[in-house]
Amino acid sequence: MAHKRGKKYQDAVKQVEAEKNYALDEAVDLVKKIDFAKFDATVEIAFKLNVDTKQADQQLRGAVVLPNGTGKDQTVVVFAKGDKAKEAKAAGADFVGEDDLVAKIQDGWLDFDVAIATPDMMAQVGRLGRVLGPKGLMPNPKTGTVTMDVTKAVNDSKAGKVTYRTDRDGNVAVPVGKVSFDADKLVENLKTIANVVVSARPAAVKGTYVQHVSISSTFGPSVNVDVASL
Repeated sequence: MAHKRGKKYQDAVKQVEAEKNYALDEAVDLVKKIDFAKFDATVEIAFKLNVDTKQADQQLRGAVVLPNGTGKDQTVVVFAKGDKAKEAKAAGADFVGEDDLVAKIQDGWLDFDVAIATPDMMAQVGRLGRVLGPKGLMPNPKTGTVTMDVTKAVNDSKAGKVTYRTDRDGNVAVPVGKVSFDADKLVENLKTIANVVVSARPAAVKGTYVQHVSISSTFGPSVNVDVASL
């Protein structure tokens, strides 16, 4: 049975021209205007890319620090020992540990947004693959979360680093801030992630790479964006 949308959503949809590709600044203004959540909703951008994700060289994965942050306080855990553990604590990590932290997560604790690990801890952290992998929390060198530079990794995460990756259908969805952000700050964040995704075009891709882009707030309808305005 199709899910029936509420009246507020129906009213919001009426303000969006479904066939129109809006210039980025217009699209941001519209998403802010039609948002009806009772909280400060997250704004997200979604890309439909012409990539074959069955090919390893056409899967996108990485991270970027948004210039204006995400508007969300990130809780950061770091798997490290000795001096690196001290460095992580000094940088502002919320939780730092070794086997104790691995055990805590194995027992079902997942109250964090970002996990960082030093390379020497990955043998232990690897045991958490089944737990962290599906939630996108597994430390990974491609996103800068397996590193000896724990200070930079913690600072970046706290400053508003977002990760991106293609799903199996070639879509990439990334949070870019909150509805309460000034429009120009959202535009700047959106352009930052768009530049990263566009420049990550795999060499094997033929034809149009970015097929479709839209932005939306948590509960609001999506607004199509003119790719050229990114």
